[in-house]
Amino acid sequence: MSLHRLASVTMGVPDPAAVGDYYRDFGLTETSPGRFATTDGGEQLTIVRAPARRLNALRIEVDDPDDLGRAARSLRDMEIPVDHHDEDRLEAVERVTGLRVTLKVAPRREVAPAPAPLYNGPGRIDRPDVRAAAVERTERVRPRKLGHVVIGSPDEDASRRFFSDGLGLKLSDRVPGLASFLRCSVDHHNVLVQAAPTTFLHHTAWEVDDVDEVGRGATAMLEQDPGRHVWGLGRHHIGSNFFWYLKDPAGNFSEYYSDLDEIVQDQLWSPETIEGARGLYNWGPPPPPSFLKPEDLAAHMAGTHST
Repeated sequence: MSLHRLASVTMGVPDPAAVGDYYRDFGLTETSPGRFATTDGGEQLTIVRAPARRLNALRIEVDDPDDLGRAARSLRDMEIPVDHHDEDRLEAVERVTGLRVTLKVAPRREVAPAPAPLYNGPGRIDRPDVRAAAVERTERVRPRKLGHVVIGSPDEDASRRFFSDGLGLKLSDRVPGLASFLRCSVDHHNVLVQAAPTTFLHHTAWEVDDVDEVGRGATAMLEQDPGRHVWGLGRHHIGSNFFWYLKDPAGNFSEYYSDLDEIVQDQLWSPETIEGARGLYNWGPPPPPSFLKPEDLAAHMAGTHST
């Protein structure tokens, strides 16, 4: 795949300072005012002031200028304006959501693999005579990278076509009439377009090493503020990843996740159409109503968000 990474997102919120404090607690490193980095991905989150919470922009990295040219031709065939196109980057706006997307030529990043945890099981002793390393961990959980972002769109099909037919993201799976899971890397999904009555940012997802890091990260966040809890611990069916969702002060959800499906050979993966609750999760507590319909959704629709 010539597209190879979800590089960064820009999030607009009414109170950037409070939201910045949250993402510092979440384990991101503030590199400069309003800019936050992961351990492997560099600067991947920018927080700016906006009247209401929203996803302002995202950046995807590609291999070379030819990839930009192909995307430019596809967008123009779809009668979608290209705001900028040179040898280094391409910019266009998804018309339904108003999201500005940049494709940027950049080298692929080498990532050090996480150590494989040793698990004991019936008839299988992989970890003899010692405690599990996970229970001895005391260091702060720090996300390795930004994995995916989920946006609500009043026209899910049009938004999906912008990303897939226009920019070249691959479809991994679909929930008919509800969601499209799209990838610009080997990760199962990097952009999830969700049918919604209005445009909003549902959540960003941040990869950690394993399920113990998911649990440790969420536990530390909830020790500081139990009101941050949204949903978890559980395991999704689509994508297969472990998850725990929390909520930032603006109302955006943030997800710690691990063990996502990886699609290395496109021809070996067949996108599925998955119906019902099975598409949402495989096991765990049922999702709260606010996960499916955020509490401030009516304010988004009415344009009455407080600043």
